[in-house]
Amino acid sequence: MNVEQKEALVAELVGRLKGANAIYLTDFVGLNVKAMTALRAQLRAQGSQYLVVKNTLAERAFGGLDLPDVTSHFSGPTGLVIVDDDPVAPAKVLADFAREHDQRPAIKAGIVESRTVAAADVQRIATLPGHEVLLAQLAGAMQSPMAQFAFALEAKLIELAGLIDALREARNA
Repeated sequence: MNVEQKEALVAELVGRLKGANAIYLTDFVGLNVKAMTALRAQLRAQGSQYLVVKNTLAERAFGGLDLPDVTSHFSGPTGLVIVDDDPVAPAKVLADFAREHDQRPAIKAGIVESRTVAAADVQRIATLPGHEVLLAQLAGAMQSPMAQFAFALEAKLIELAGLIDALREARNA
């Protein structure tokens, strides 16, 4: 690969990394071509890309960006999972795939919303519910106090109606 090709590859990688919502660094040693193809297909289905790039080129690409420094994790074979949307779904794919394939690929680190996260944190992200589920839970949590207040008001109105009925019966008797 000549210098122009390397520069073009770094520029393309910078373009992909700029728009990423999350980036996961993995060690893919021990995965055969069939497993790598399956992993890429699963990640692509979640709107993510799995790239294998030389560490020196990846370091150059990260050096040109305003992202946390993760260059210390570029040792040995490193694959990049570039996530454009929800960071939870690709993390789940990586965790599930690793469970099925003897803990491969191993997660080295990640960057989620411009913050460095450790491998254990990526595992925790993988256990989170999806974006829509989290929004539904938030809506339910916000609705709950309002619903309880409405039920309390309704109970007081029913109690007041009962007292008025009792007072009317006492006066009529």
